[in-house]
Amino acid sequence: MSNTKSAKKRVVQSEKNRRKNSSQKSMIRTFIKKVYIAILNKNEESAINAFKSMQSNIDKCSQKGLIHKNTGSRYKSKLSKKIKFISTKSN
Repeated sequence: MSNTKSAKKRVVQSEKNRRKNSSQKSMIRTFIKKVYIAILNKNEESAINAFKSMQSNIDKCSQKGLIHKNTGSRYKSKLSKKIKFISTKSN
């Protein structure tokens, strides 16, 4: 266990940051699931809206270093392709 005052403070800060980071990562996964659900339902309009909100959220998290920027780009690219595929199928 920590002995110094600064070490005790770091323990508290680390726990606070861990909770915030896990909440943010959970939110990213939720946004991604919303896009997948819209794609599975073949609802192009709701998929595009969900994608836009997911995209901004992922960009914010990758800028803060919560996820790697290439990971965020991979998510966006993968889902963008799927949305384009359902839009070409529906036309």
